[in-house]
Amino acid sequence: MSAPTRHKSNARSGHSVRLELDNIMKESSFKGRRCFTIVLLLLMAFLIFFQLNIWDTLPFKFQPKMSSTIFYSKATTEPPKVCSICNFPPLSPKDALEERLLLESVAWPETPALPSPLSLELTSDPAHSSFTILPARGGGQWHVGDQLEVSIIISDFKGQPKKSGGDFLFARLHNLRLGAGVAGKVVDHLNGSYSAVFPLLWEGAAQVEVTLVHPSEAITVLNRLTSEQPDRVFFISLFRSGSRSETTICNICLRQTKQPICDFTDPRTGDPWFCYKPKNMSCDARIARSTVGYKQTLKAKEDELFQGRVNLKVCIPASGPAGVTVLPKKEGQPEVESSIVNFQASGYYYQGLWRALDGTKVRQFTGASAITQCLKDKVVHLYGDSTIRQWFEFLNATLPDLKEFNLGSSRKNGPFLALDYENKIMVTFRLHGPPLRFDGSFEEIRYIANELDDLIGAPNTVVVVGISAHFASFPIEVYIRRLQRIRSAVVRLLDRAPKTVIIIRTANPKALWLYETITNSDWFSVQCDKVLRAIFKGLNVHLIDAWEMVLAHHLPNSLHPQPPIIKNMMDVLFSYTCPLKGG
Repeated sequence: MSAPTRHKSNARSGHSVRLELDNIMKESSFKGRRCFTIVLLLLMAFLIFFQLNIWDTLPFKFQPKMSSTIFYSKATTEPPKVCSICNFPPLSPKDALEERLLLESVAWPETPALPSPLSLELTSDPAHSSFTILPARGGGQWHVGDQLEVSIIISDFKGQPKKSGGDFLFARLHNLRLGAGVAGKVVDHLNGSYSAVFPLLWEGAAQVEVTLVHPSEAITVLNRLTSEQPDRVFFISLFRSGSRSETTICNICLRQTKQPICDFTDPRTGDPWFCYKPKNMSCDARIARSTVGYKQTLKAKEDELFQGRVNLKVCIPASGPAGVTVLPKKEGQPEVESSIVNFQASGYYYQGLWRALDGTKVRQFTGASAITQCLKDKVVHLYGDSTIRQWFEFLNATLPDLKEFNLGSSRKNGPFLALDYENKIMVTFRLHGPPLRFDGSFEEIRYIANELDDLIGAPNTVVVVGISAHFASFPIEVYIRRLQRIRSAVVRLLDRAPKTVIIIRTANPKALWLYETITNSDWFSVQCDKVLRAIFKGLNVHLIDAWEMVLAHHLPNSLHPQPPIIKNMMDVLFSYTCPLKGG
């Protein structure tokens, strides 16, 4: 890879950066300036009615200052430190140690090498596999508070038990009639056998469901793709100078070529972004528009490892009864814990409602009036991907007095702004910085860490962050480093305003087909989920466990969960925002 063209703005003073941003704003079209001015005047009028010190809590993006915009500035010839397809600059000793420990924590068991040519015969087959519910301790009955243990045996298409681990399994306990469900914990014994452990949380019937998400052989493929082809999802940017235009490929990870590189690394956060330099234009000619491409990178017959109804998210049959009857908890009898693993679910569904097990008192906010009362006099900032955009859409659709301003932005990309004048509620949504698998203009895309640094914070400010899906095709180090930067910004925000409410949304399982699996499999997502929980552990933030809330529900897994699940997630969000006194 040749030396990139790197931006001088990294070394400029804040005054110089502001001057440059002023110039950028001056170059905007008259139409854009007029739209911005109208929105700004309306917002100022709203704030006058607000009668609260909320102006100071707003992000600078809605003030006449745009300090966190992604910069496309001047170029230098400082070479990058390239060690692979992905450029990972050195970390501080503390962050480097954390990264190493996180990598160890998400390391997957060794999976088998694939024969050539590939044959399914010796690969994991859910139809020939089975699970067995183990007897209750002491041969007795199951009671609420006990833990149910299930043994799982994985066999190949010939019906022979596998001798190694590495298969990716989901486990769920449920009762559709009661609207009850809880996620289980799967333990890999590395010899073809697995255990699943479930807490027993309701009386009555409880059915076990075990799903083979991916056979171990498919994990071999996914692992190879992450290592060797992190650029299989790529991004195309437009460069324009006068009447001339040219497109080039951009990415976090670019392959070595003789073509020069434009370095669009964010000067504030250090988040990397590179584009191949156009042949006859400078890096400054880049237009903030992008399209997304994908390279099919599977070897012969590897697609057979990702077949719906065959070996991709297929249920494993029971060997014997698939459920148990749970009796009421006995007074004075200690709970029976599993000897296999110490597992505590974050919550469960009962009568269709999410009940948290971490001490959070989840309330049901039924109707617009209850939600409005909770959000009254508050500013809610939503940062992340389309799964967070769902929450903005929920509020916009549910609250009749919350009126969205037309900012002229794309319905996919945003940003969005909605206000309720009478109740002094403001809700914003903004996408996180690249990578983003959306086509269109990205002039208003900014990094979350920058947005958080531009917030003053206050007890009436609610910050929601959800970021994972667009990172699944990259090495996990890319995601770790993005979260480390966001966490640092969260810490700085809480130092400024300790009573700011900060809520983190986890990743969640999704529907899978071949393309979605290769680029965004649940196997990638489960690693992101573990990393996110570890990075934000111990901070004064709240977690919405989207992973378990989707997995435990009877509705099909979906990247964008269906309305009943979204409603439960929002009830958790409102419960964090408006906790009961003493709760």
